[in-house]
Amino acid sequence: MSGWSGNIERTTVDNHTFRTVLATGTHLQLVVMRLEPGEEIGLEVHEHGDQFLKVEEGAAMVTLGPDDEVIEQTVALGEDWGCVIPAGTWHNVINCGKGPLKLYSIYAPPEHPDGTVHHTKADAEADEHH
Repeated sequence: MSGWSGNIERTTVDNHTFRTVLATGTHLQLVVMRLEPGEEIGLEVHEHGDQFLKVEEGAAMVTLGPDDEVIEQTVALGEDWGCVIPAGTWHNVINCGKGPLKLYSIYAPPEHPDGTVHHTKADAEADEHH
């Protein structure tokens, strides 16, 4: 990767895919996402990497906990709000608004293969099972 530059807010708001990797470096990755009302990313954990989320449009509920059965914290995020998810923290992001949730995520280190585009959550789930 030679780098990425652009208007991250506009790129995020204009995104129409569930997940698109914009840039992958050695130590971090930039991803834009769109979730429909009521849709969620799904409970997950990144054992070896931290994650930063920033909401550009819509409303999200983020759950955080030490394992997949315990939620210790629930955070509401609106436009221009962000959240850091430390490595090893189980979490979920849920669109709790009436319109699309558009956010970007920075993973350190990268989480997805460079160039990944998942048009829908079903595409993402199918890809993760392979």
